[in-house]
Amino acid sequence: MHAPDDFNEGAGGKPPRHVLTPSTLNRLVRGLLEDALPLVWIEGELSNVARPTSGHVYFTLKDSLAQVRCAMFKTKSMGLRFRPADGLHVLLRARVGLYEPRGEFQLVVEHMEPAGEGALQREFERLKAQLDAEGLFAQERKRPLPRYARRIGVITSATGAAIRDVLSVMARRWPLVEIDVLPVPVQGREAPPAIVSMLRKASACGRYDVLLLTRGGGSLEDLWAFNDEQVARAVHASAVPVVSAVGHEIDFSIADFVADLRAPTPSAAAELLVPDILAQRRHLEQLRQRITAVHERRLQTRLQRIDHLLARLQAQRPQARLERDRQRLLQLHRRLLACQSAQLTRKSVRLERVYARLLALHPRQRVAILRQQLEQHALQLRHLIQHKLQREQLNLQQTARAMHAVSPLATLERGYAILFDAQGKVLRSAQNVAVDTPLRAKLVDGELALRVSKE
Repeated sequence: MHAPDDFNEGAGGKPPRHVLTPSTLNRLVRGLLEDALPLVWIEGELSNVARPTSGHVYFTLKDSLAQVRCAMFKTKSMGLRFRPADGLHVLLRARVGLYEPRGEFQLVVEHMEPAGEGALQREFERLKAQLDAEGLFAQERKRPLPRYARRIGVITSATGAAIRDVLSVMARRWPLVEIDVLPVPVQGREAPPAIVSMLRKASACGRYDVLLLTRGGGSLEDLWAFNDEQVARAVHASAVPVVSAVGHEIDFSIADFVADLRAPTPSAAAELLVPDILAQRRHLEQLRQRITAVHERRLQTRLQRIDHLLARLQAQRPQARLERDRQRLLQLHRRLLACQSAQLTRKSVRLERVYARLLALHPRQRVAILRQQLEQHALQLRHLIQHKLQREQLNLQQTARAMHAVSPLATLERGYAILFDAQGKVLRSAQNVAVDTPLRAKLVDGELALRVSKE
């Protein structure tokens, strides 16, 4: 058999042909794919999910028109926060490649998250920052939990694993507590308004010492009801302390930040809400032993004191001491009677003095005394007035004599006269008095009209 001419190198002068093996071809295609598409984001639905003992995850990512095989190796799959399952809608970050041994196109997955989780995470961070700025997360508003809660309201799904864990732990740790299961949906659109309504009712009824808001683990989308703004504000407005235990230890919700206390799991919340009855019994036993020891020490001290007093009583002959005490009692009795008699006498004397003072201060007696004092004062006043008038009359006479001595009238009586000019002024000098000047002379018994003649 001869090979066709197309496969003969250099046949007919043509250049030699490059013949590839399947492995070489697959390696070339793989290199081209990895160089052209080093890293892509792709979204689709999981199917044919397999997780062998090696820890790798193999699955098919598909949509309504196509599918592609994917592999996520153990080093990357260990960081997954959820369990991949058929039918789950996911978002992948992957390198495009080719599996050379079988020549199959595939994606090597670096990261995988439920579809929509990135948007939910951004919304989570936005709401968290907003409520934190409003002060809903402030540490100073966190209220302490009651040490021994009598009644606890548990707001959760009535059929979930969380309520079973809570009831089991509380029944084991503190059977005395009363637990009311307040059923609400914990997932889906109807969950947030139902949780808000139940929180408000439980807060307003005044029945509960503390409320527990809880559910089991899940994806971010599953837990989204506890990231609702209205749920957060209802937790903040609750009149009683609220404990939040949503998901697993690595899960955090907005309700966790607003609540008075965040527990990593429902079981941990139950342990935080109620004390351990065994530990309390041990503590009570320790207290009982301490109280018993204190009473025994006190009783021993009292017994020793009684023994000491009995010994002193026997040494001091009780009959003699009783006789001395009786004599002393009689003396004290006599002194008491004497004191009472002396005190009564003093009181009587004082009473008589007070009575006499009261009689002296009686209005009739007082009026008579005041009338007598008034008459005395009136007599004294008349004497003083007469004496004053006499003294003033004497002073007046002396003043009159002194004034008369210096009076011009007295000078006139001795034969002198006073000249007045026509204007009524006293003429004191003859100078500058013209002839025929009219003058007036005042004498002791009258006046004369004069006229100046020649000298």
